[in-house]
Amino acid sequence: MSNLIQTFAALGDDTRFAIVERLLKEGELSAGDLQEGTAISAPAVSRHLKVLRSAGLVTQRVDKQRRLYSARPEAVQSVGAWSMSYREFWQTSLDRLEWALIQESKK
Repeated sequence: MSNLIQTFAALGDDTRFAIVERLLKEGELSAGDLQEGTAISAPAVSRHLKVLRSAGLVTQRVDKQRRLYSARPEAVQSVGAWSMSYREFWQTSLDRLEWALIQESKK
């Protein structure tokens, strides 16, 4: 559960969420590539990547002088698995609400 808390904390920041989303869509990118087209400084991108690495959401690979980053789909999937575990609870609750509303409308 603590990994999930760290995952949610890391993804709770708009910039970090966007970084992970971009890595999932585009694949492995350098920190410079991630910075391109944004108003974020290189040191800020590095700090965000450090948080994402600590949370286990991205991995870093060294290629000569470049640091390349990739999203870890299994870490992101853990969020999906957690939310799906509550799907049955919410579906049952909504079914009960629908039933109650139907009963109320019959009065």
